[in-house]
Order: sequence, then C-alpha cells, then structure tokens
Amino acid sequence: MQGGMPQTLCSSTMFTPSGFSPHLVPGEESPQDGPGPGPGIPEGPQLTSASLDTLIQHLVPTADYYPEKAYVFTFLLSSRLFIPPHELLSRVCQLCIKQQQLDQIPLDTAKVRKFGPKILQLLTEWTETFPSDFQDEEMVGHLKDIIRRIAPCDEAYWKTMNQILQNVSQKLATMSQGEESIVKVNASVSDKLVAFKTKPPPIQKDILSICSDPYALAQQLTHVELERLSHIGPEEFVQAFAQKDPLDTTQPCFSDQKKTGNLEAYVKWFNRLCYLVATEICMPAKKKQRAQVIEFFIDVARECFNIGNFNSLMAIISGMNMSPVSRLKKTWGKVKTAKFFILEHQMDPTGNFYNYRTALRGAAHRSQTAHSNREKIVIPFFSLLIKDIYFLNEGCANRLPNGHVNFE
Repeated sequence: MQGGMPQTLCSSTMFTPSGFSPHLVPGEESPQDGPGPGPGIPEGPQLTSASLDTLIQHLVPTADYYPEKAYVFTFLLSSRLFIPPHELLSRVCQLCIKQQQLDQIPLDTAKVRKFGPKILQLLTEWTETFPSDFQDEEMVGHLKDIIRRIAPCDEAYWKTMNQILQNVSQKLATMSQGEESIVKVNASVSDKLVAFKTKPPPIQKDILSICSDPYALAQQLTHVELERLSHIGPEEFVQAFAQKDPLDTTQPCFSDQKKTGNLEAYVKWFNRLCYLVATEICMPAKKKQRAQVIEFFIDVARECFNIGNFNSLMAIISGMNMSPVSRLKKTWGKVKTAKFFILEHQMDPTGNFYNYRTALRGAAHRSQTAHSNREKIVIPFFSLLIKDIYFLNEGCANRLPNGHVNFE
C-alpha cells in the first residue's frame, strides 16, 4: 500500500474540448490522418453543425482519409442522441462497402490493403472507448461482416478481428464484474438495514482501531474512488441527460433505455462515505473520543487533498457538516479546528466553487508534470462535475432550427 498509487488521467487529459476521452493522453500523436476531411465537410474553420448524414460520412474512413481522433470520439459519443449505435455501425459499414466496392468479385487488393488498416483502426477505437455498445449482437455482427469482406486481401485482418473481439470480451467481462459488485453492495446494505430493525446491532470496532493512519485511509479511499470511476463509461454522462430527439418520431425516448448504473453507484458511494464519517464521529460516548475521531478525519481529508482526491475530501467535509455532528458544540470545543477551516475554505461553494476549481487546475498541472504515479492522480468532486455537465447540456441545443446536429 505504501508503494506507488494507481495511475489515472488528470482532469485536463480526461476531457477533450468535446468530452471525456481516456485515449487522449498528453504527448500522444494522432493517427496518420488522410489529406482532408470526408465528403460534405469543408476545409478550414472548426465544424459547428451539419446534417446527421454528413457527420456519418465524415466518420467513414477511405484509402486516403481517416477522421481526426477527437472527432471519432466526440461523434461516437454524441451520435447516440440521434441514432442507436448498432444502426450507426450498420450505416458506416454500408458506406464502406459502397465506396470501396467490397461487394464486387474480385476485390481490388491494392485498394483494400490501403483501406483495411483505416477501418480496423476505427473499429479498434470504437471497441476500446465504448465497449458496452458491443453487448449488442448486431454490433458484433456488423464488425465481423466488414472485416470478413476485407480479410481475403490480407490474412492479418483475421488476426486483428480476433484480437478486437478478445479485447471486447475482456472489457465486457470486467464491466459485468463491476455491475455484479454494485448489486452485492446494494443487497448488503438492504440486509443490514433489515437486521438493524429486527435485532440490536453487535458491538462494532471504531475506525481508529481498524486504521489509525490518516495517510493509509486516504490511500484506501483513493483506491476505491479509482476503481469505481473506472467502471463509468463516457456514454453514461450522455445518457444521464438524454432527451427525446424532436425529429425522431419512430424511436422510443432514448432516456427510457439509458444505462447509468455505474454513475449512480458512484454517487451513492459518496453518500455512504458521508454517513460513515458522521456515524464514526457520533459513536463514541465521550466528548474527548469524539474529538479525536473528528481530528482524525480532518487529517484524512487533508491527505485526500494532497493526493488530489477531491471527491473523498468533499464527502468527509460533508459528513462533518451533517447536523448530528455539527450540533456537538462541546465536542467541537475540544477540536483543533484550524486545519478543518482551511479545508472548508478550499471547498467553499462561494463563487461557484472558485477556490476548489483553482485547486483542481493546480492538481491537473501537477499531474501533467509529475514523475510518480501518486502525483498523477486527480479525482474531481463528482457531484459538481455532473452539475457542470448538466448545465452545459441545458445551454446547448442538440439540433439547430434547420435540423442540423449542433456540433459546436
């Protein structure tokens, strides 16, 4: 535990100008893009709007063109507001078959060998970034079909397809384990509530008898945060605020189909940590012992701040500000509160959390120049992140009055 902390991306690298991307890391070169944009997309200024058909065309690679990596991620993420992923992949494959004449016999081997690596790269990026899309058998079917069409021109394409499918299978297995753990945690909480109502709870160990080192507990909290964050796919943020497409008269409301279990579980984790802190403070019968627990959690919160774990930091502060704790005036009278007030100041909501946002930018800068894994960790205050995303979504229309998709 005292070794290097697990590595994660800081907020500045997790978010592109258009959203969350775990594949855009500092210093990484873009793939070999083609000489220009796809049909229908003009050279020059940044794309701000276009029809859905045009945007799909811009996603389709050719022998001499590959879309920018930021565009691939952004469109694959946002397109699900307008078209289901399996239908999008179907249209991409149809366009590829038509443009590259993959339904003709014999195939133009030289042309397909130039096109093959591009479509394989697109499929690889799609499966790595949005593996949950490939829980749908239709998605897997389209992927296999397009690769089978180009495989006769190069045997290596079969190996690539098998590798893609193997990676998807591993990612889906990991996601399934995460979902199972959420179910187990929720069931355990429910069982404990029932047991508590039916019989007196057994004598429990207090937090200080289990872990008296604030730094160790802060590390453990950070491990939990990173593990739970790793299960949240970028599509969950889109699905959380999805609204029915006004031009879609056939599909059911997308929000009815949304899957945001991992995101919701992470929010619940924050709430449980708040209640844990409040419970541990209120458990001791004597004021002196309660004061010791408060000071311990203040030190844990400070270590979380130093690590860059702002979510656990805010949960601890919120727990200490809950009314069962804040009303313990005599207990607080025995606490050295100077460090607590400093932490509260850092998370002060005044000015739309100005102090916190300043500290977050500093942590992100430290992460970019860090030499150790521990210094690279930045975990934002999640509820505020969700709030920011919500208002960004509310302030931007999905479609413009002319029916174009708003891509600005």
